[in-house]
Amino acid sequence: MQDHKFELSINTGFLVNRYTNPDEWVPLVSNHIGIKNIQFTADLINPSLPNELINKKIKETNDEMSAHGVKVSSSFTGAFTRLNNLTHPDEDFRKYYENWFKVFADITVGLGSKYMGSHFAILTQNDLNNDDRKRYLREQAINSWHKIGAYAQDIGIEEIYWEPMSISREFGETIDEAIKLNDELNNNSPIPFSMCLDVDHGDLESPNPQDTDPYIWIEKCNSGFNMLHLKQSSSNKGGHWPFTEENNKEGKVVPEKIIESIKKSHPRDVQMVLELSFKERQPSDRLAADHVKESVAYWKNYI
Repeated sequence: MQDHKFELSINTGFLVNRYTNPDEWVPLVSNHIGIKNIQFTADLINPSLPNELINKKIKETNDEMSAHGVKVSSSFTGAFTRLNNLTHPDEDFRKYYENWFKVFADITVGLGSKYMGSHFAILTQNDLNNDDRKRYLREQAINSWHKIGAYAQDIGIEEIYWEPMSISREFGETIDEAIKLNDELNNNSPIPFSMCLDVDHGDLESPNPQDTDPYIWIEKCNSGFNMLHLKQSSSNKGGHWPFTEENNKEGKVVPEKIIESIKKSHPRDVQMVLELSFKERQPSDRLAADHVKESVAYWKNYI
């Protein structure tokens, strides 16, 4: 019988603009930070780029990863590609982003991974306030994800992750809403969809305190997720902090409790992804790589 299996990786969002070329960031990840698994963000190779630039960077990245023993465990949209996408108010833009995600699937497979992910979609404030429009765009986005999923499965993607967020405009902000949307995504879907639970997400205005408790999220979503985004966080969700000694004194994310909550669900493979971000302020900016290194070493004690 399979036991729970955990794989630790780092999201590459912190590299964007700081360490741009693969010959900079791949050795940094492998040799300095000390990890071989990465979650590749779309911000490093944006699917909007011309094909020749995409192919150039895929080759450069693969060459460097091969030389340093690094692999892409999964891919994900990032801070600079966190856009309306499949619920954009303009239909032509929605059609464009269907293809954009298909190109992202191509990039993911080109980098040797079988797993890709993103936020589900983002509404404008006007569309959020219009119930008919919100319902329509939600249905359209599910249909679009199914089309993307069919394409992705054909080229070798095995599962797509979507991330419950913290406000209704970005979907999945409460436990009940996240479970409901996950069920809808998987209904008649050509490919499995799974939640990527973020320990720093959840609706702060929810009347249910469980909606801001990462351990309850994990336990109630049960088998509906196969990935976690990890960062240190506080009770007011002011997070995305690295797991440094100083932050861990005040933070509410405790690795033992996270692992314990996961093990209450059925045994399976779970990707544990350190998704850390750093302000463009000193000393945070220049210490970003060192703080990711400290966070990796911290979590290796538990995984």
